[in-house]
Order: sequence, then C-alpha cells, then structure tokens
Amino acid sequence: MTTHSMLWRRGAAVGLALAGALALSGCASNEATAPKTTPEASGGSDSGAGQPDVNGDGKVVIGVLSPGDINDHGYYQSFVDSADAFAKEQGWTVIKRGSVPPSDALTAARALCQQQVDMVAIGASELKTAIPASEEPVCGKSAWYVPMQGNIDQTPKILLSTDDPNQSMLVAGYAAGLKMKAAGDTKAGFITGMKADFSVAASTAFLAGIREVVPKATLTTTYTGDFNDSAKAKEATQAQISQGAKVIYPYLGGATDASAKLANASGALTLTPGTDRCASTSPKFDISVLFSPGDYFRAALEEFAKDNLKMGTTRVWHLGVDPYPTVKICDAQGDEAAQLAEFIKKIGSKEIDPAAEVERLG
Repeated sequence: MTTHSMLWRRGAAVGLALAGALALSGCASNEATAPKTTPEASGGSDSGAGQPDVNGDGKVVIGVLSPGDINDHGYYQSFVDSADAFAKEQGWTVIKRGSVPPSDALTAARALCQQQVDMVAIGASELKTAIPASEEPVCGKSAWYVPMQGNIDQTPKILLSTDDPNQSMLVAGYAAGLKMKAAGDTKAGFITGMKADFSVAASTAFLAGIREVVPKATLTTTYTGDFNDSAKAKEATQAQISQGAKVIYPYLGGATDASAKLANASGALTLTPGTDRCASTSPKFDISVLFSPGDYFRAALEEFAKDNLKMGTTRVWHLGVDPYPTVKICDAQGDEAAQLAEFIKKIGSKEIDPAAEVERLG
C-alpha cells in the first residue's frame, strides 16, 4: 500500500525489452481472496462480446501493473494474490509486474496489450498515466480495471472502482480511539510515504476518528517520502515512540512490517493499511483496516467471468453496506466490538456523515 483507495490514493529503453520483462514477471519476481459483493454501479456500456475472452484468442489472460512491491504482504500484494487465486480457479493466466514507476506506466500497459491480455488491471491510481493506452489500437481488445484513489476521469474504455477513504479512515481512528481511551492514552502517530492529497486526507480522517472517542487526542504525522523504505519507516517510528505515541499507524507499503515490529517492541498499538492481519504474530497488529484492492478486484473478476463487467462505469463501495471497506479490532475487550459495529452501522445508514466529522474534528 498504501494507498488506499491508498490508498486514495498511489519507459523501458525499447518496447520489446519491456515486453520480455513483463512476460517473465508473469512467472517470477516482484510480482487473498474475498467474498462476493454487490457494489453500486453507474453508467457504462458492455466491454464487448465474448468476455472474458475479449480478444477471442481462445484463452483468458489478465495483465496486472502495480506501482508497489507485489510481495509486500499487504496492500499491493493483495491485488495480485486475488488475481492469481481467481485465475487459478478459472484456468486463466496472469501476467504481472510490480514496482512500476508512473513514468513507465504507459509503456508498460502497451507492452501488456501486445501480449494479448484480455484485461489490463492497474494496482493503484499512481499508475493512472497508463490509462491513455486504453484508447489506443494496441489495447483496443482489452478491458480495463482501475482503482480510483483521487481524481481520475471516467472514460468509455475503463471501469473505475472506488470507495470513500473518509469512511474507512474515520472508523480506523475510532477503533484506535476506543483502545486509547481504555488505556488512558492521548498520543498517536501516523507514518506514511509521500506527502500527497490522499495521504494528508487519510491522516486528517484518522485523527478525526480518534477524537470521536478521545477529544483531546493529538496525532503526529510523518511523511518519509517512500512507502517502501524500511529504514526511513523505522526512523520515523522510533522518533514518534520517543515523543510518546502509544498508537502507530504505518500507512505504508513494503515498509509496513518494519514499522510495526518496532512499534510492537515499544508496546505501541498498530493498525494495518488495507488487509486483515489479525492472525499475524510477527509483526502483531491490533486493528485491521480493510480496504484492500484485492477484495474489490476479486469481485470485479467474478463479474468479468460472467460476461457482466461494463466499461465506462464507476463502482462505489460503501462502509456499513458492503462487506468492504470495514474495520475490525483484533482482540476486542468489553463492549469495544459493539461500539465499533454501531459506529459503522451509523455510517452505513448515513446517520453519521464522515466528511462532516472529518471537517469538525480533523
């Protein structure tokens, strides 16, 4: 991750060289399943007859591009894990490439299309620079799946998938606030990568959620400039612990575990950036914040398999209505789980307006 819906978030020298690298990445190197859901959809038209074999070559190939480490045990990996798991069930093939710089995204997407993929799936919106390829002849027979974190223009050739980060991050803060109140703590820390609109907004919503429960709580936010640099993440974590933070939220990608392990050593509570890791023991997480792109992607692939995925649409996921996004306390005490469930329910019923609460308390 991060990134949230990271997040909210996140060329090759010659085309043939990149195409070869992509072909290899389908079976090696930096390269979760979720239940069925019924997301909201609007607008759009069919992506074409013969779906999911969009190009009619007798096989189904899914091409995945990710801006992050697809072995990060978190946000980015969940996306490719979902593709791999569902493709295996269906007898499909997955070609995947991780750590794609935004500057290379357009060329990388064209290379995927040259390999006759039936779908180009972007792992996070940092790679929105690839989208123009969807309008080019080379990608004319490919469907496109794009998580929307931030502003991405809807076009007839792509499916956008989005949620409201205010919802999940407000609830993440609320869950942390319940734990902080029980322990008598007032200081929390938020560690993320680049300082961008989505990461600033995530921090603000997280603080607002904490203040729903602990009105005088403070939050220290550190932008390391890199979601995957473990050394920077550990440095930021140690600094926040030294300043008295009792909750550390590593809103990171590949550096998540390094930060969380250091937080564990100090006794600080931790939260996940997108996936369910309540069963993890090294590092240990106290709260799982679930907005994994893999959960949403799995649902889209299920519809793709039924010839029911429409380009030119936006699918909106609602906390308290759909299975994802959501938040859970790993070891809830007393009535913490009930309080959290009630808060989520009120967001789902629109009794609580997350944007208004972030404005009021963030």
